[in-house]
Amino acid sequence: MVSQASTIEPDPQRVLGNRRRAGVSLHLSSLPGRYGIGEIGKRARDFVDTLRRMDLSVWQFLPLGPTAYGDSPYQPLSSFAGNENLIDVETLIADGFLEEAEVGELTRLPEHYVDYGALIPIKQRILALAAERFDARADADMRAEFDAFVETNDTRWLHDYALFRILKSRHGERPWPEWRPEYVRRDPGALKEIERNSGDDVRAIKIIQFWFHTQWRVLKDYANARGVELFGDMPICIALDSADAWANRELLRLDADGRPDSVAGVPPDYFSEDGQLWGNPLYNWPNHAATGYAWWIERMRASADLADLVRIDHFRGFEAYWAIPAGAATARTGRWEPGPNDAIFDAMRTALGSLPIVAEDLGVITPEVEELRDRHRIPGMVVLQFDAADPAFTLDSVRENAVCYTGTHDNDTTIGWFQGSPNDMRNAGEIRATQESALALTGGSAATIHLDLIRAAFSTRALLAIAPMQDFLGLGSEARINTPGTSADNWRWRVLDTQLSGDFCHNVAAQVRASGRAV
Repeated sequence: MVSQASTIEPDPQRVLGNRRRAGVSLHLSSLPGRYGIGEIGKRARDFVDTLRRMDLSVWQFLPLGPTAYGDSPYQPLSSFAGNENLIDVETLIADGFLEEAEVGELTRLPEHYVDYGALIPIKQRILALAAERFDARADADMRAEFDAFVETNDTRWLHDYALFRILKSRHGERPWPEWRPEYVRRDPGALKEIERNSGDDVRAIKIIQFWFHTQWRVLKDYANARGVELFGDMPICIALDSADAWANRELLRLDADGRPDSVAGVPPDYFSEDGQLWGNPLYNWPNHAATGYAWWIERMRASADLADLVRIDHFRGFEAYWAIPAGAATARTGRWEPGPNDAIFDAMRTALGSLPIVAEDLGVITPEVEELRDRHRIPGMVVLQFDAADPAFTLDSVRENAVCYTGTHDNDTTIGWFQGSPNDMRNAGEIRATQESALALTGGSAATIHLDLIRAAFSTRALLAIAPMQDFLGLGSEARINTPGTSADNWRWRVLDTQLSGDFCHNVAAQVRASGRAV
């Protein structure tokens, strides 16, 4: 049955504004800086200023949750917590919680990529040291702000997240279904004992989360005041090894010991001939419906508080999702099962009003998925690296109610894609055909394909056009940030200050202005 929302005609201006704009995709971890990883303090605010010099008005980034094994932002330990590795060290020094001499190890880490193995233990130790000093060194205003943060978030997610991190540490960072049975099953007496015996550790985790969210608010206010919108990303699935799953297993298809009957993924596609076996637990949609989708409403509220726009990864899963039997070797053996469809968006809109959602509607997209997207006024995506390979594709076919990309975080850079990426599934003939089609589409040359594809994206009717920073810089496969289906050497690339020169910003701004996308 189609909900009342189906009678509403799509209105792209509600989400993407009322004029054509341009933006960049660059994750926070990829920002330049001294401390081994991009951070959300002054260097992030400096990047906002850089965007304005480039005449770009949207900054898109990856999910902000705390990462675990593999360092993927798409497998966070929480849908609500922030990644503590992104907390700005300079702010903690300025606020008196750290001394410059205490962070020297971070300054000796590489600047051109993130060495997570070296970074994480150093940063954890430094943040723990700063948190120990909070009560003694925080002024009255900051302590009051912290108390308000805890009061607002403790019962929603913060307390469970703190317990989860403590228990995960005590179990050698193993996934929670491998913990001692009393913790797996959340025995109330066992959890009370952890609270009594680990009160300082619980408080430290909450302080660190307070710092993340406080620093983020400063960044968002700074960006918005300068005409830059922040564009976040929400994975549709949550990780099995997450505080969300541990504390809310009734919302997932899990037994009491955390074992799933089926897991998430996608069927064979452009990225992988075996499909993608993500392994995330599937939602128990009838239980979500019984609560009026309360957990999703809180998740959307939290995401919208951090960002002006929110891309929902794998949007098609709301119409139907690929369910793979637990224990399967590949995603080939999955099957499509129905999602919540209109009901979840009706519930979120009733609770929150207009939804700042962009749909990641790539891959196996059916008319039913497109109809769901359009009934709820949700813009979709166009990725020119995919469509440029089709000789029948035209730039005129790109809808206004869309975000047009040269490529995404899952693609190679445009130069790498054009030349033939390492481990490319295309054969030599297919690569040549793609090159010929791309050159015909852009009217450019092999030497300028990255600029030509950006110009093509900017020329479309799409209200928002975005290119990865690597494409603006004209970098090859060495700057690729993620290769789907692999678990090594991803999420590591960083931009350098020297690459963001005045001449570079001027050239990008000229291209933005020429396309009529300057704001």
